[in-house]
Amino acid sequence: MKHKLVAIVPMRHSSERVTGKNYKEFAGKPLFHHILHSLSACQMIDKIVVDTDSPIIIDQVNLLFPDVLILERPKHLSDGNIPMNDVLMNTINQIPSDFYLQTHSTNPNLTVNSIKGAINKFLEVYPLFDSLFSVTKRQVRYWDSLARPINHNQSILLRTQDLPPIYEENSCLYIFSQNILERKHNRIGERPFLFEIPEIEAQDIDGELNFQVAEFLFSKAHNL
Repeated sequence: MKHKLVAIVPMRHSSERVTGKNYKEFAGKPLFHHILHSLSACQMIDKIVVDTDSPIIIDQVNLLFPDVLILERPKHLSDGNIPMNDVLMNTINQIPSDFYLQTHSTNPNLTVNSIKGAINKFLEVYPLFDSLFSVTKRQVRYWDSLARPINHNQSILLRTQDLPPIYEENSCLYIFSQNILERKHNRIGERPFLFEIPEIEAQDIDGELNFQVAEFLFSKAHNL
């Protein structure tokens, strides 16, 4: 059966900077529970797929998220140095769909409204835009490693709010087709749509400080 839209959440068992990050308690629940709850609230998603090598995650998904499909990641794709695109290729080759939405457990502040908004926007602009990824708008003065201004003129001291914005790929959300991933070995096509999300939602958990900041912001947003 071919789906219209499949959501993919890849999660490794081990983590280099935060031990057991994906299933560590975050605001009262294991971290990965939050993104699965948010994805489950989006009716436009036909199927949610968790790709993992973690027995802890597999057991919890089977118990608490019975509608979520588990793909056990093969050993040759379980190393932390394996490119994410290789992991995704393994997933989409097993789960046919017109489009795929990929996000991470490490984006717990990503809201249901933003996920729905991204899906609706992509379906609205497709095929003029062939893919979508989430971004954070930045209006600060950037310099390269040779002390050359990137987005401003040294001779004209504009207020930062008047600078032309630069958009940061925040890795929270991607929408793409199998054709794009196979042809480019990338989630981003030739004509991507940049979908801006609030900075509070774009908190990505990489290290322990990120974990603490994201948990604080999540707790404040949800009055915990």
